[in-house]
Amino acid sequence: MTTDASAIRDRAAIAGIGATEFSKDSGRSELSLAVECIASALDDCGLRPADIDGMCAYSMENNPDVSIMRSLGGRELKWFSRVHYGGGAACGVVLQACAAITAGIAEVVVVYRAMNERSFQRFGAGVQNQPRLPTTESSHFSWYAPFGLLTPASWVAMCAQRYLHEFGATTEAFGHIAVADRKHAATNPAAWFYGRPITMDDHQSSRWIVEPLRLLDCCQESDGGVALVITSTERARDLKKKPAVIRAAAQGIAPGTEMMTPYYRESITDLPEMALCARQLYATAGLGPRDLDVGIVYDHFTPFVLSQLEEFGLCKRGEAGDFVAGGNIELGGGFPINTHGGQLGEAYIHGMNGIAEGVRLIRGTSANQPARAEHVLVTAGTGVPTSALILGQP
Repeated sequence: MTTDASAIRDRAAIAGIGATEFSKDSGRSELSLAVECIASALDDCGLRPADIDGMCAYSMENNPDVSIMRSLGGRELKWFSRVHYGGGAACGVVLQACAAITAGIAEVVVVYRAMNERSFQRFGAGVQNQPRLPTTESSHFSWYAPFGLLTPASWVAMCAQRYLHEFGATTEAFGHIAVADRKHAATNPAAWFYGRPITMDDHQSSRWIVEPLRLLDCCQESDGGVALVITSTERARDLKKKPAVIRAAAQGIAPGTEMMTPYYRESITDLPEMALCARQLYATAGLGPRDLDVGIVYDHFTPFVLSQLEEFGLCKRGEAGDFVAGGNIELGGGFPINTHGGQLGEAYIHGMNGIAEGVRLIRGTSANQPARAEHVLVTAGTGVPTSALILGQP
């Protein structure tokens, strides 16, 4: 039996986007955030809660589907699903929605992420205070936690240090990403760091978190919510706003994939699970690296942005440091990324805000709209099982 991922190409589209404000203390429940952003996304495309018949969220989402639907005033769900692996689920939930719509299981699917990740549960605090639960996932920490690798920053730092050593790069390569993100955030009124760009000197003088990662290499901790409404491309064309067609969507787990600690692979400077996504996207969409106009590249930590650019063939292995220099990834450059400011500059909503920015780029409504946005790459969390999208014009 063979599979053909091209069956989903252009069959579904993101018709509506909605978000709360992004803050460090929302002052309300995650359920309230979820309902607000979903209601906003429905209003954006002109649909009602009663039109929703499918829902997909992250497994880390704290809001049950039944609570969402009851609070929205929805009617019934014919399909619902969850995707694991934190930020790696960001584009995966969209793929699941596409599959349900293409198969005729659901007609209008909402995907969302709502979190008080700064004021309630701080992911950056690490795993040292987690209860001792005898599960396979929690026991995995015993391989590295006793040696001081307790936080996401410490896990990524190992791979980042090896990248610098293997390719002769310097931490200024990381700094180019942080500077570009913050430059875009500075002109995005929705961004937490609106009006607050940084320089390379700011990056290089920011305090160490875990060498070689500095404070400005690490994403924010944010409160907020973002939702998308996904339906068939045919139906989306008749709705209120210009839709973003889902040209391709993919998920990937490669051999040796771990939860941000892939230290037993032959190489720890690459991201083979993202390479798997890249191969699937290009095959499904019939596109290649030169066809991509702009990228929303998951930036929880700057070093993994470099590796993602390489995995998608936008530059050769070890050459991403040069690729991101000289303004190439800024607005007006050869391949602008994270025009909303990314998770370093706008907010950390587990990548869902990046997909919403991808839709704005297709619509031509981004705060930092590039001259061309025919095909937009969007990636999800890295260092974990992951996912990615290519969005296109209707």
